[in-house]
Amino acid sequence: MSRYLEVIRSLYQAFAEGNVPSVLGALSPNVRWTEAAGGPYGGVYIGPQAVLERVFARIGAEWEGFTATPAEFVCEGSSVVAIGEYSATFKATGKSFKAPFVHVWKFDGETIASFHQHTDTVLHTQPMHR
Repeated sequence: MSRYLEVIRSLYQAFAEGNVPSVLGALSPNVRWTEAAGGPYGGVYIGPQAVLERVFARIGAEWEGFTATPAEFVCEGSSVVAIGEYSATFKATGKSFKAPFVHVWKFDGETIASFHQHTDTVLHTQPMHR
């Protein structure tokens, strides 16, 4: 197993346990974090603090039981692709969703240089509407 795959597997485990500092600690100071356009947090965020404030804090505040569960990994060089499923309930409406995702992680040395999310943003945003 590649060292990059080990890091990514541990990140999903840390996220599942609510250990956000471990996730943020694996990111480069200049990480380029891309959330899918049209999704609830769509955009590009630079640096761990921006990821924390613009993505993770909002997920925690707005969703109940948010999970990102990988089912398969593909590794090539310094890239790891995770294929899986999101699920959660939007607190304001009580509506739930499940949506497939593909996450593309790229490393620069020992840290994660970029993250790119691919998902069905319609499925992800439907629970947000009354």
